[in-house]
Amino acid sequence: MGDIVVKGVHVGNTRPLTIIAGPCQLEGRDHALRIAEHMAQICAVHGLGYIFKGSFDKANRTALSSARGPGMADGLAILTAVRDELGVPVLTDVHLPDQCAEVAAVVDILQIPAFLCRQTDLLTAAAKTGIPINVKKGQFLAPWDMEHVVNKITASGNQQLMLTERGTSFGYNTLVTDMRGLPQMIALGHPVIMDATHAVQMPGGQGGASGGQWEFAPVLARAAVSLGIAGVFLETHPDPASALSDGPNMVPLDQMAALVADLAAFDQLARQRPLRPI
Repeated sequence: MGDIVVKGVHVGNTRPLTIIAGPCQLEGRDHALRIAEHMAQICAVHGLGYIFKGSFDKANRTALSSARGPGMADGLAILTAVRDELGVPVLTDVHLPDQCAEVAAVVDILQIPAFLCRQTDLLTAAAKTGIPINVKKGQFLAPWDMEHVVNKITASGNQQLMLTERGTSFGYNTLVTDMRGLPQMIALGHPVIMDATHAVQMPGGQGGASGGQWEFAPVLARAAVSLGIAGVFLETHPDPASALSDGPNMVPLDQMAALVADLAAFDQLARQRPLRPI
């Protein structure tokens, strides 16, 4: 199984759980440091790895007028502050091939958004940076179709790869999560992550913006961790109602301690009673 190690955090399907958490889009240096420090402390209590997530640009917002983030220069400066001042690994999205090298010079993991998971030029450019890559499974793909995504990246010389489940399109403005997809993607030989907050998103559900049902994110997270996966991706914010994007599906920061404690307990059970490979 191809484990990944970033700044001392071991990410693997047979390793203790890793939490990837942060705001949807970066909203300032102090805001990011506050969230990252809080989450790092929580994860440390339970012996879990922690990776900070924050996007400098949300290029797939529903409406043209929607806030997209601070941009690459300011966003990378924020991510650098989190990485250097707190000593935690950082992850961010890239949307274009020519962003990959510049962003990879600052962050520990490049993330490929779900809508772009089949864009060959983006995947190969990310792979050639040599740093780990997290690819979100497209809402339109079957779990086993991620094999082709894996092959594009590994054939480009990069074996450091994570695969993330974030729900599958179901009719209009709705996603569903098929838990069978997690062991099916584990069988591809790379760490698998459950994106519990985007999986409860309601794309375009508010007309000019996406809605969501954040209260179900802990439900999906607990179910996924019980299967023995590498990590959980959770967007969080001190005040989701005021968040610049994805507020309806983000877990309030003050509820993360209890949720992480639950996930740590489910992870221990999963390690003691692992599922047989499919």
